[in-house]
Order: sequence, then C-alpha cells, then structure tokens
Amino acid sequence: MNLILFEPAELTVPLAHTDPRAEHILKTLRRRIGDTFDVGLVDGPIGKGTLDAISATTLTLTVTWGPPPAPADPITLLLGLPRPQTARDILRDATTLGVGALHFVATERSDPNYAAATLWTSGEWRRHCLAGAAQAFATRLPAVTSNHTLATALATLPAATTRRLALDNYEATAPLSTCNLLGDTSVVLALGPERGWGPADRAALRAHGFTLVHLGTRVLRSETAVIAALTLVRAQLGLL
Repeated sequence: MNLILFEPAELTVPLAHTDPRAEHILKTLRRRIGDTFDVGLVDGPIGKGTLDAISATTLTLTVTWGPPPAPADPITLLLGLPRPQTARDILRDATTLGVGALHFVATERSDPNYAAATLWTSGEWRRHCLAGAAQAFATRLPAVTSNHTLATALATLPAATTRRLALDNYEATAPLSTCNLLGDTSVVLALGPERGWGPADRAALRAHGFTLVHLGTRVLRSETAVIAALTLVRAQLGLL
C-alpha cells in the first residue's frame, strides 16, 4: 500500500482501528501522533495526512491536499470475460499500469456464468482497482463495466478513438511491437477471453476498425498478455 486512498465521504469521520488502512498506518508505517504519511482522494489529489489522535477505537486524521491529478490515460481495454480470479488480477494490474477504462464483455467463446460471479454482483471489483491505484501511488480509477456484449461495447466506443487494436493468436499477421502509435491520441486495445476470439468476434472487430495484432509466437495467460500489451502501448504513446 504505497498510497492510502480514501473516498470523499470517509474523510468526515475518524478511521476505525478495524480498517486495514488504520492497521497499515500504525503497524506497517509505524506512525505516531503528529507523524505524516501519503494519502490520496479517489479520482482526486494526493496529499499529506497527519495522525492527530489515537483513541481506543479510532484514528483522527487531517489532510493537506496537493494539486488535482493528471487526466486518465487515453487507453481503453476491451476484454472478453475471463474467470473471476483472472479478472481480479487484470483489474489490479491494469489499474496499476494506468488505463482510462476497462470493459469486460461477453463474447462468442466466453463462459456466460462469469458475468454472474460475485466479483461483479457484489461490487468487489472496485476493491481490486483501489489496490492497483494504491500500488501505483495514483488516485485515478478506470471506468469499469461488465454487463455488455462485445457488439454493444463496440457500438458505444468513442468515435474519436484514433487507434483500435485487437490481440489475436491465429489470424494476426503483425506484432503489436511494430505498430507505430506516434501521433495517436487514444487507443482501444481488445483482448479475447481465455478461449480466444470466435469468427463472429473477429468479423465484428474488423467491421469496427480494429487491426489484429499479436505478441509473438508464445501463448500467454490473459493477465500476462494484458501487462505485456499495455506496456508496449504505453511506451509507444510516451506514457512510460
């Protein structure tokens, strides 16, 4: 936890000892009354928190905020719904690397049961985004959806997106590493589910302006492919 994140409403009340952030302040950071530590407001500024008081049940904090954060990175991930555990890793790591939006979609070959997982129905997904942002010492969270099909997600993509790329192990002829993104202002990067894109998926992607690209001859896990692809895209956009 490199940055202790708070929702706006949480700053109006003391922090309970049972909150993991309180334990981190007291036991990991070993802060005492009068000490400071790094805090962030979700989708807001980073600042310095001061531990003002410690009672039997709560911590009292005050915060001095810095300037507003930079805009979200101009990268949208479009992902065929994976297994919940894989989705958890992607939510955390994609947030850490920096993306503006994460859309998990039903595809031709994705398991329809994944959309009903408690990860999505309970709101658990947000916790993994928060963990990713805290790791990155950042406050921006991506916009996240999990209730669309590939067709509806493609139909609602911003028309102004300058580059649309889809990873594919079978029909792509060019590596992602050779795509020249210099001058592009935004990118949509699509990755299929763990069973890969189906023929109808590929046809839909091509119809919406996507170029099929690959990451080489090795077949990667979905969560690994996301990290590798995002790193290449961010480097070419000058975000590293």
